[in-house]
Amino acid sequence: MDCCTSRCTLISICALQLLASTEKLVFDFVGYMWTPIIGNFLSIIFTLFGLFGCYQYRPKFLAVYFVWLVLWIGWNIFYICLYLEVGTLSLEENSNILNFNTGSESWWKTNGFGCETQENNTVKSFDEYTSTPPEVTGCLLDYMYIETIHAAVQILLGILGFILAIIVIYKFNEEEDSFDFIGGFDSYSAYNPAANVKGQSLQMHPIYIHHGMT
Repeated sequence: MDCCTSRCTLISICALQLLASTEKLVFDFVGYMWTPIIGNFLSIIFTLFGLFGCYQYRPKFLAVYFVWLVLWIGWNIFYICLYLEVGTLSLEENSNILNFNTGSESWWKTNGFGCETQENNTVKSFDEYTSTPPEVTGCLLDYMYIETIHAAVQILLGILGFILAIIVIYKFNEEEDSFDFIGGFDSYSAYNPAANVKGQSLQMHPIYIHHGMT
């Protein structure tokens, strides 16, 4: 089968997902955000499943990719709700979900565009020294919105991949059914050149039946 529109588009979406997940993985790693690190690593693995399944005409691989996208979209929706503190969610109280209780924060919090950090160290006495989290000012875009944009991109690509995976799986199954119907697995099918050559080499010989004289 030639590269049809839906198949080529799905391959392109998978490539964009790999780039987006790798970029997110790098920044989550430098910020020690362990749950997103694991999520992005799994996203890369299952996206490779989808890419391989689409390229090699493997509907089962695409089905695995399809199921993963449902979970991945759900996780990123929760991710956005957590950073925007939707409903009863609080980033300060529920940050342990993202960092496994290590106290780590998003790398973008202190390294965003235009951000300036100011250390807040206090010396109360010769033996007493306290340090509070640095004060961040001047950010062009708060880190919550940067993380939200990253998750929104993943949701958009996930929805596109979800729809295209359904279309491509349907087309693969449809072509397999039509291939079976026209004798695709018949050893003497018109789609089996070796069988045709073999058939052409056969020659018909007359059969003589001798009747004994009584």
